[in-house]
Amino acid sequence: MNRFALRTALVLLLASPAALAGDTEPALAVSADDAGLAWGPCPDFMPEGCGIAVLHGDPAGPSSDVFFKVPGGSVIPHHWHTSPERMVLVSGELEVRYDGQESRTLRAGMYAYGPARLGHSAVCAAGEPCILFISFTAPVDAVPTD
Repeated sequence: MNRFALRTALVLLLASPAALAGDTEPALAVSADDAGLAWGPCPDFMPEGCGIAVLHGDPAGPSSDVFFKVPGGSVIPHHWHTSPERMVLVSGELEVRYDGQESRTLRAGMYAYGPARLGHSAVCAAGEPCILFISFTAPVDAVPTD
């Protein structure tokens, strides 16, 4: 392989997929208490005071990131999602129970993974609201089971 072909191959290998696709989407950094967040309602079966803020992507599309917030002392009823959930608890303390598994208590900064279609419920400890960062790989939904 000549030097030009080798350099070209290396450049293509090292270039980011976003750059190759011409993706000019801006970077983003935001905190859960940012005044500019647009908090929308949760499904009707979720506790009063629940809110969702879309951070990135389209919740009706194949990939999105959200903040999910419930007041302290809230019970999140049993439900499941079409998508797996990749979560980090931003604030509060949240006890989560997935079907067939022991409950786990999440504290701020902890990561959790929930498989698609696996039923679960949760309780946010009294006091501080529980705010979760959640990344979905399919359209965002929450299907109640009770």
